[in-house]
Amino acid sequence: MEKDPSFNVLGSTLQTCALDPVTGYYRNGACDTCTEDVGSHTVCAIMTDEFLAFSKYVGNDLSTSRPEFGFVGLKAGDGWCLCAARFLQAHDEGCAPRVNLHATHVRALEIVPIDVLREYAVDEI
Repeated sequence: MEKDPSFNVLGSTLQTCALDPVTGYYRNGACDTCTEDVGSHTVCAIMTDEFLAFSKYVGNDLSTSRPEFGFVGLKAGDGWCLCAARFLQAHDEGCAPRVNLHATHVRALEIVPIDVLREYAVDEI
């Protein structure tokens, strides 16, 4: 698995999304990706209670601890490398989480328009 270059949607070096809990396709804290990452875990999302409830409702429970997988469960305020398509779905449903643009991989733009990401930006553009 060759990792894609680590650039964010703003064209600069990809920053860390979260280390507690550690996130990312590579579990390195960054939303790095590669061609094998079919889910495109590229959007650095800041969890909200509303989004976590939505995600659970659509079948991806991110808030419940799953120790057998080394997953502690997420809570509001946690950063997480979210699948770009799930982010777009949450946007369409009106419950998208906030986004750290500096930590969102440029490949997210293959699925989510930059204007949509900017709507939820927590950082300066």
